[in-house]
Amino acid sequence: MNQDYIQADPWSIIEQGFDKEQVKSSESLFSLGNGAMGQRANFEEDYSGATFQGSYIAGVYYPDKTRVGWWKNGYPEYFAKVLNAPNWIGVRLKVNGSSFDLNTCKEVKGFQRELNMKEGWYQRSFIATMPNGLEINAKITRFLSLDLDEVGAIKMELTPLDQDAEIVFEPYLDSGITNEDSNWDDKFWNTTAVHQNDNRGFIEAHTMKTNFATCTFMHAEAEYEGNRVDSKPGAKTETLVSTIFEGKVTKGKTITLTKFGGYTVSRNHASNDLVNAANSTLDKAAELGFDALLEMQKQAWAKIWEMSDITIEGDVKAQQGIRFNIFQLNQTYLGRDSRLNIGPKGFTGEKYGGSTYWDTEAYCLPFYMATKGQEVAWSLLEYRYNHLEKAIENGEKLGFTNGAALYPMVTMNGEECHNEWEITFEEIHRNGAIAFAIYNYYRFTGDYSYIPKMGMEVLIGIARFWQQRVNFSGDKQKYVMLGVTGPNEYENNVNNNWYSNYMAKWCIDYAMENLDKLQSEYPEDYERIIAKTNLNASETDSWKKVSDNMYFPYSEEHGVFLQQDGFLDKEMIKVDALDKSQRPINQKWSWDRILRSPYIKQADTLQGFYFFEDHFSVEELKKHFDFYEPFTVHESSLSPCVHSIQAAKLGRMEQAYTFYLRTSRLDLDDYNKEVEEGLHITSMAGTWLSIVEGFGGLRVKDGQLNYTPQIPKEWKSYSFKINFRGQIVTIKVEGSKSSFEITGSTELTIKVNDQEVTLVPDKVVEA
Repeated sequence: MNQDYIQADPWSIIEQGFDKEQVKSSESLFSLGNGAMGQRANFEEDYSGATFQGSYIAGVYYPDKTRVGWWKNGYPEYFAKVLNAPNWIGVRLKVNGSSFDLNTCKEVKGFQRELNMKEGWYQRSFIATMPNGLEINAKITRFLSLDLDEVGAIKMELTPLDQDAEIVFEPYLDSGITNEDSNWDDKFWNTTAVHQNDNRGFIEAHTMKTNFATCTFMHAEAEYEGNRVDSKPGAKTETLVSTIFEGKVTKGKTITLTKFGGYTVSRNHASNDLVNAANSTLDKAAELGFDALLEMQKQAWAKIWEMSDITIEGDVKAQQGIRFNIFQLNQTYLGRDSRLNIGPKGFTGEKYGGSTYWDTEAYCLPFYMATKGQEVAWSLLEYRYNHLEKAIENGEKLGFTNGAALYPMVTMNGEECHNEWEITFEEIHRNGAIAFAIYNYYRFTGDYSYIPKMGMEVLIGIARFWQQRVNFSGDKQKYVMLGVTGPNEYENNVNNNWYSNYMAKWCIDYAMENLDKLQSEYPEDYERIIAKTNLNASETDSWKKVSDNMYFPYSEEHGVFLQQDGFLDKEMIKVDALDKSQRPINQKWSWDRILRSPYIKQADTLQGFYFFEDHFSVEELKKHFDFYEPFTVHESSLSPCVHSIQAAKLGRMEQAYTFYLRTSRLDLDDYNKEVEEGLHITSMAGTWLSIVEGFGGLRVKDGQLNYTPQIPKEWKSYSFKINFRGQIVTIKVEGSKSSFEITGSTELTIKVNDQEVTLVPDKVVEA
C-alpha cells in the first residue's frame, strides 16, 4: 500500500490528524525553500518523537572523507555533503511551567498541516491537551521569503482554552547540529561567536575544511491584546542563544510570537561583515512586519505561477501532483545565481549529498528554459563551463590526457565526489547529457552564442574523452566501450551499453559539426578555441574514425538494439511475473541477484530513444518499448516520466496516464517507501515533461514549435504555457479540441498535428 494520508486539493498539500508514524514523511512533504535556503517541516517547538532535523543553505557544503574498505587509484577523496545548517526556527514553549511537546501530550485534536503552494506558506494548527491537563489551541505559520531571500518568518499564535495560563516563548538559535548521513561523525561546523542584542540573536560559524562563513540570525517580537510583550535575555552558550517572552494569558485570549530568522553567508557578503548584513536584513523584515512580508510572498508566487502553472480539470489528484512538482522545483532553484544548481533532494534531505547530477541537463533544463526563459538555462550551462577545468582534472585522475573532460557524477565545485566505484568510474554517460543540454538549449532558444563563447570548449573536452575511452576490437573490427554502467544502475561493469556507445558517437559528431560551423561563421572564435585547446586535424580525424566505426549490440532475433552485450544471457522473466512481495527489489534482493537479473531500474536504451527520437521511426520506438518496458521496475524516480512520454507518442494514453500519476505523485504517495529521507526534486521536472512533451506532444523542429495534443480520458481539460524565444504560447486541450493563444507583439507560426497554424497576439486560435 502506498501512503494515502495527504488530502486531495488542487492548490494545497493537506494532512489531517496527528500520527507520530507520519512525522518524518511530512517533514519532507511540507518542506520549504526559496532558492537560497530551505528546511524540512520540523516543528518549531521541542519534539521528543522520531524526527529528521534539517535546515540547508544553498551552496554550503562539507567534504566528508570517503568511507571505503580499501583505496583505489582514482577514488574521490570525499563525498560532498549538503550540510545541516544551524537551526533558526526553534521556539521552546512552556505553559504553566511545563514544556510543550506534541509527543507527550495526552491528546491532539484537529491537527492539520497545510502547504499552500499558490501563496508559498506552510501552516500547522491543532488543539492539544498537555500532561498537566491544560488545553491549548495553536496556529503556526511559516514561510521563506522570495523577496528577502536571506529571511524566513514564523508567526506562532497560542490560545489557552480551558483556563488562564502563563505562556513562555523562548525563540533560539542553535549551531550544535549534526548531519544524519555523516561518514565519520566529523564536526562540520565551528562556532566562533554568539551575540545577543535585545530581541535579536546571532551565531557566527564556519564550515570545517571549506570555510564557508555564516551568520545565523533571529529577531523576535511577542504581542498580547495589542500590546508588545517585553523580552529578556535567555540562554547563551557556545552554540546557542535565546530570548524569552513571558505572558499571563486569559482563557480564550491569544498571545502571538513573530520570529524572523535566516542566514547571511560569505558567498554573498564579506566574512567580517556578516552580522552587519544580518542586522540590515532584519531591519527590512521587521519594518515590513510579518503580514506585509507574507503579502509580498503571495505576489511573488503569483508571478511564478502566472508562467509555470499547469491546469488540469476533472482530476484533483493529478492537478495536485503537477503543482506540487512545479512548486518544489521553484523552491529549489530560481535561476538567480549561476554558482548554484539543482540538487536531487533540494532542501528536503541529505541523501545524494552533492549538488549536481546529470539530472539537471537531462530533465531540469527544459523546465527552466520554457517556464523562466533562456537566461536561466544559460546559467545552468555556464555552471558546467565554469567547471570545465575540474572536469579535465577528473579525467586526468583516471588516466585520460590531452584535455579530455569527464564531468562528475556528483559535484559541488566541479570535483567528483561520489564514492561508489561503479558510479564514479563507470557511469560515464553523464558526459553525454552535458553535450545534449548544449544542443537542446540551441534547438529551443535559437541562441547560438553560448557555443562560440563557452560551449565549444566543453564539446571538445567531451569528444576527447569518448575518443580515448573506447577500445578497437580486433574481433569485431569496431570500437567498443568496456566496463561501463548505463542509466540502468542494476547492471554494473557491462560491455557496450548501447546508450553510452550511441551517446559517445553523437557527442563526437556534434562536436565536429560545430567546429565546422565556427570555422565558417565565427572564424575569430574558432581560431581562439583552436589555439586554447591545441586541437588539430589529426585529432579530429581520430574522432571521426571512432564515430564511423562504433559498435552497437543488436539482436537479429528480437529486432532491437541490446542494452549491452550480455543482456540476453539473463533469465528473461518479465516484471509482471515477479511476486509483489519481492518489490522493490532494491530493498528485498542482494545486489548480486539484482545484477544478474534482467530488471531495469530506469529507461536506458529507451533513454536514447527519448533524446534522439528523430533518429528512429515510430515503429522502431514501438518495438524497443515493447521489448524493454516489461523488464523495467521503475525503481528510479527518473524512470516513469520517460516511459510516459513514449507511451503517449505511441498513442497508448492509458499507459501514459498511469506513468504520469506515478511520476507526479511519487513522493505524495511514497511509491518507493523512502519519502522521509527527502523529496525527489530533479525527477519532478520529468513530471512537467510528461504533460508538456507527453500529452501535449511539444517538440521543437527546425526552429518551430510542434504540438500533437492528446488528453487522458480521466481529464476534462488541461493547459500550459511555454516561453518560446520571448513569446508566451498557451495551449488548452479540451476533449478533441485544442486552442492556442500568444502574448507579445508579433505573429508566430507553429505546427499542430503537422499542420501549420499562425498565431496572432491576443487571439485564440482553435486547431
